[in-house]
Amino acid sequence: MQIDVFTLLPEVFLPYLETSILQRARQRGLIEVRLHNIRNWAQDKHRTTDDVPYGGGGGMVMKPEPIVLAVESVLGPARGQVPVILLSPQGRVFNQAMAGELAAYPRLALICGRYEGVDERVRLLVATDEISIGDYVLTGGELPALVIIDTVTRLLPGALGDPDAVEDDSHAAGLLEYPHYTRPPEFRGLRVPEVLLSGDHARIARWRREQALLRTLERRPDLLEKAPLNEQDRKFLERYQAQRPSAESDRPRL
Repeated sequence: MQIDVFTLLPEVFLPYLETSILQRARQRGLIEVRLHNIRNWAQDKHRTTDDVPYGGGGGMVMKPEPIVLAVESVLGPARGQVPVILLSPQGRVFNQAMAGELAAYPRLALICGRYEGVDERVRLLVATDEISIGDYVLTGGELPALVIIDTVTRLLPGALGDPDAVEDDSHAAGLLEYPHYTRPPEFRGLRVPEVLLSGDHARIARWRREQALLRTLERRPDLLEKAPLNEQDRKFLERYQAQRPSAESDRPRL
């Protein structure tokens, strides 16, 4: 997959792209991230990329010409086949399902806004989608772009050492992930659940599924409304809720 990033701060990306999973994915040729400095397409000698907003108001607005020219120049004839995503707090909120959609494309383009916002004509002329990573405002689109790159890369075949890891991740199956344990078997009086030491893979798989259900019920019950639950899952949740302790101190440790 090739990912073209249009930004005023290309240097922000390099430390993260050269670390861990993303670095290995790049070395294996699974992703190629190309950073394009929007300022290179500015039209004046001062390479201006922002200006005061028409109608007044605080802050500066990113000019349309550098961004539109950058996208058109880099993508060329392929622009009609490449999703061009504007990172914006006004976009649809990013989730794991959207990451799966984007991972199916051979090429993506990400536009990182800055300042007060981006001239509306960028949306009308080149952006095919707008994505937000949450209901809050950041200084720019660079962090959201890295979030999307990281999330999408994890879904590419061969990006992770364990191919099952993606399926177990929180949100991958519509649920939060089950709790993890590793050595030592006991730490400060807290023991690893015996089922994980049993070697019974069927019991372990069911325990993990039940813990994922409980954790989702406790922390993100809204996710259960859309999660693909089977009959066994539903019966387990019904039994748990029927016996659910009223006192917080009696609540099972998840």
